[in-house]
Amino acid sequence: MRLTQGTFSYLPDLTDEQIQAQVQYCLDNDWPVAVEYTDDPHPRNIYWTMWGLPMFDLLDAAGVMHEINACRHAFPNHYIRVTGYDRRLGRQTTALSFIVNRPAEEPGFYLERQEGADRQVRYTLRAYAAVRPSGQRYG
Repeated sequence: MRLTQGTFSYLPDLTDEQIQAQVQYCLDNDWPVAVEYTDDPHPRNIYWTMWGLPMFDLLDAAGVMHEINACRHAFPNHYIRVTGYDRRLGRQTTALSFIVNRPAEEPGFYLERQEGADRQVRYTLRAYAAVRPSGQRYG
Protein backbone atom coordinates (compact mmCIF):
# COMPACT_ATOMS: atom_id res chain seq x y z
CA MET A 1 0.00 0.00 0.00
CA ARG A 2 1.30 3.45 -0.83
CA LEU A 3 0.22 6.35 1.36
CA THR A 4 -1.30 9.15 -0.73
CA GLN A 5 -1.41 12.39 1.23
CA GLY A 6 -0.54 15.87 0.09
CA THR A 7 0.53 17.34 -3.20
CA PHE A 8 2.19 14.97 -5.69
CA SER A 9 0.95 11.93 -3.73
CA TYR A 10 -0.05 9.99 -6.82
CA LEU A 11 3.28 10.58 -8.57
CA PRO A 12 6.43 8.50 -8.08
CA ASP A 13 8.64 9.66 -5.21
CA LEU A 14 10.38 12.95 -5.96
CA THR A 15 14.15 13.01 -6.41
CA ASP A 16 16.20 15.34 -4.21
CA GLU A 17 16.54 17.74 -7.15
CA GLN A 18 12.75 17.82 -7.59
CA ILE A 19 12.24 18.30 -3.85
CA GLN A 20 14.72 21.18 -3.88
CA ALA A 21 12.91 22.77 -6.82
CA GLN A 22 9.56 22.57 -5.00
CA VAL A 23 11.09 24.00 -1.82
CA GLN A 24 12.57 26.86 -3.84
CA TYR A 25 9.11 27.45 -5.35
CA CYS A 26 7.74 27.81 -1.81
CA LEU A 27 10.50 30.22 -0.82
CA ASP A 28 10.06 32.25 -4.02
CA ASN A 29 6.38 32.68 -3.10
CA ASP A 30 7.32 33.81 0.45
CA TRP A 31 5.91 30.63 2.01
CA PRO A 32 7.84 29.60 5.14
CA VAL A 33 8.74 25.91 5.07
CA ALA A 34 8.56 23.32 7.84
CA VAL A 35 9.77 19.72 7.98
CA GLU A 36 7.57 17.24 9.87
CA TYR A 37 7.70 13.50 10.59
CA THR A 38 5.48 10.73 11.97
CA ASP A 39 5.17 6.98 12.29
CA ASP A 40 1.36 7.20 12.39
CA PRO A 41 0.19 8.60 9.03
CA HIS A 42 -3.54 8.15 9.66
CA PRO A 43 -5.44 10.50 7.32
CA ARG A 44 -6.93 12.36 10.30
CA ASN A 45 -3.52 12.74 11.95
CA ILE A 46 -2.73 16.10 10.40
CA TYR A 47 -0.44 17.25 13.22
CA TRP A 48 2.89 15.53 12.68
CA THR A 49 5.93 16.16 14.89
CA MET A 50 7.85 19.19 13.70
CA TRP A 51 11.57 18.85 12.97
CA GLY A 52 12.93 22.01 14.56
CA LEU A 53 11.07 25.25 13.94
CA PRO A 54 9.49 26.52 10.72
CA MET A 55 12.16 28.12 8.56
CA PHE A 56 10.81 31.67 8.32
CA ASP A 57 14.07 33.35 7.38
CA LEU A 58 15.56 30.97 4.82
CA LEU A 59 15.84 32.17 1.25
CA ASP A 60 17.77 29.24 -0.24
CA ALA A 61 16.41 25.72 -0.64
CA ALA A 62 19.80 24.23 0.25
CA GLY A 63 19.22 25.06 3.92
CA VAL A 64 15.87 23.26 3.87
CA MET A 65 17.45 20.28 2.11
CA HIS A 66 20.04 20.12 4.90
CA GLU A 67 17.22 19.87 7.48
CA ILE A 68 15.34 17.28 5.39
CA ASN A 69 18.46 15.12 5.19
CA ALA A 70 19.11 15.49 8.93
CA CYS A 71 15.54 14.37 9.63
CA ARG A 72 15.93 11.45 7.21
CA HIS A 73 19.10 10.41 9.01
CA ALA A 74 17.42 10.59 12.45
CA PHE A 75 14.16 8.90 11.34
CA PRO A 76 14.86 6.69 8.31
CA ASN A 77 11.72 4.56 8.85
CA HIS A 78 9.24 7.41 9.31
CA TYR A 79 7.13 9.45 6.97
CA ILE A 80 8.65 12.89 6.46
CA ARG A 81 6.87 15.76 4.75
CA VAL A 82 7.62 19.32 3.78
CA THR A 83 4.92 21.94 4.27
CA GLY A 84 4.86 25.46 2.83
CA TYR A 85 2.68 27.96 4.71
CA ASP A 86 0.97 30.92 3.05
CA ARG A 87 0.68 33.73 5.58
CA ARG A 88 -0.59 36.47 3.26
CA LEU A 89 -4.12 36.57 4.68
CA GLY A 90 -2.92 36.91 8.27
CA ARG A 91 -3.36 33.26 9.12
CA GLN A 92 -1.31 30.13 8.68
CA THR A 93 -2.65 28.25 5.67
CA THR A 94 -1.01 25.21 4.12
CA ALA A 95 -0.21 26.15 0.54
CA LEU A 96 1.80 23.06 -0.37
CA SER A 97 2.57 19.81 1.43
CA PHE A 98 4.35 16.72 0.12
CA ILE A 99 6.02 13.57 1.43
CA VAL A 100 9.81 13.36 1.01
CA ASN A 101 10.52 10.11 2.90
CA ARG A 102 8.66 6.85 3.44
CA PRO A 103 9.38 3.65 5.37
CA ALA A 104 10.70 0.79 3.26
CA GLU A 105 7.45 -1.11 3.92
CA GLU A 106 4.06 0.59 4.11
CA PRO A 107 1.67 -1.91 5.73
CA GLY A 108 -1.52 0.03 5.01
CA PHE A 109 -4.88 0.36 6.75
CA TYR A 110 -7.89 -1.81 7.48
CA LEU A 111 -11.51 -0.82 7.68
CA GLU A 112 -13.43 -1.85 10.78
CA ARG A 113 -17.20 -2.01 10.38
CA GLN A 114 -19.60 -1.59 13.33
CA GLU A 115 -23.34 -2.09 13.01
CA GLY A 116 -25.63 -0.23 15.37
CA ALA A 117 -29.31 0.38 15.99
CA ASP A 118 -31.61 1.37 13.14
CA ARG A 119 -29.21 0.00 10.52
CA GLN A 120 -26.53 2.52 11.39
CA VAL A 121 -23.15 1.46 10.13
CA ARG A 122 -19.97 3.10 11.38
CA TYR A 123 -16.56 2.62 9.85
CA THR A 124 -13.20 3.12 11.50
CA LEU A 125 -9.94 3.29 9.58
CA ARG A 126 -6.95 1.82 11.47
CA ALA A 127 -3.34 1.55 10.42
CA TYR A 128 -1.85 -1.94 10.56
CA ALA A 129 1.36 -0.35 11.85
CA ALA A 130 -0.44 1.31 14.81
CA VAL A 131 -0.85 -2.11 16.47
CA ARG A 132 2.81 -1.80 17.54
CA PRO A 133 3.96 0.90 19.99
CA SER A 134 5.17 4.27 18.78
CA GLY A 135 8.77 4.13 17.59
CA GLN A 136 8.50 0.44 16.69
CA ARG A 137 5.92 0.65 13.92
CA TYR A 138 8.25 0.35 10.93
CA GLY A 139 11.19 -1.97 10.33
